[in-house]
Amino acid sequence: MTTDISNHTFPDVPNEAAGRAIAFWLFGVAIMVFFMVVLGGVTRLTHSGLSMVEWRPVTGWLPPMTESLWEEIFAKYREFPEYQEKNYGMTLSEFKGIFWLEFLHRLWGRIIGLAFFLPFMFFLIKGWLKGALAGHTIALFVLGGLQGGMGWFMVKSGLVDKPDVSQYRLAAHLCLALLIYGYLIWVALSLLAKPATQKLSSGIRHASLCLTVLIFITAFSGALVAGLDAGLTYNTFPLMDGDLIPNGLFNMSPWYLNFFESILTVQFDHRVLAIATLISIAFVWSLASRQSLSRSQRCAVNFLFGMVLVQVGLGVATLLLVVPVSLGALHQAGAVVLLGFSVWTTHTFRH
Repeated sequence: MTTDISNHTFPDVPNEAAGRAIAFWLFGVAIMVFFMVVLGGVTRLTHSGLSMVEWRPVTGWLPPMTESLWEEIFAKYREFPEYQEKNYGMTLSEFKGIFWLEFLHRLWGRIIGLAFFLPFMFFLIKGWLKGALAGHTIALFVLGGLQGGMGWFMVKSGLVDKPDVSQYRLAAHLCLALLIYGYLIWVALSLLAKPATQKLSSGIRHASLCLTVLIFITAFSGALVAGLDAGLTYNTFPLMDGDLIPNGLFNMSPWYLNFFESILTVQFDHRVLAIATLISIAFVWSLASRQSLSRSQRCAVNFLFGMVLVQVGLGVATLLLVVPVSLGALHQAGAVVLLGFSVWTTHTFRH
């Protein structure tokens, strides 16, 4: 005789032990995705992402093992705009410094693929992945494959005319990673969480969902900032170019391009969204503090509020110090952690 897991979200899971095992696997993959996003941020901040000019999704597990292979790869790199326009005269030793970061980024992506696929096959053979849960895990697997393709699609944009990747493709690459990360956490929580007995207002439930969407949009705007190197200008806060609302926000035509291609407007939008996120989370935290919450719900919303304070502080420091690699990476890591806490909060507040 089998028993359903405690919250009945996935009744086809045979027992609680199976549900916990699958949840811990998904949490583990989510942690790996977190480090992948941080490593991708460091790769971007050190301008290492265009050092590998070939994809080789199947055969790219090993780095160059001989000096002749290094010379061959370096010769291919010298054919592309980044070397010709930015790194002309770079030595092989200097090239290795940027190559290793991009190689590790891609290698980690392959390792994540294995860390997902092998347990997935094990749980599938055991008969633990059925019904809706099987559908969710298959969707996650497909999204992971799409993410690998999106990464190369992004890199290709910097190998054509100018040595910079498209900010649109960079934002899509980051947002797909965040979608996978949040999806992993949601499904894992659904396997572990017990049904809440507290009755919460529909307003606070809807507000917590809106917060997650707002954090996601803010992260998207941050990717546009990174793609345009917009953090290297207007390095004052709260004023920009001496004004709270700077002139020239809509100088581009048509007007809507300013939101995606104007360095001034993109950075201003990110500031506004970050402040709106801070105010919104503070508002939801205030609402939640006046309701009877479970321990899990109170922990989630408190962690969310504390993290947004840290994240805003990291963002301001990163801007004022003109985006040092360490702070830039911490700020991106903070965005991922903040999104995770928001998913947790939304999940605990659900019906």
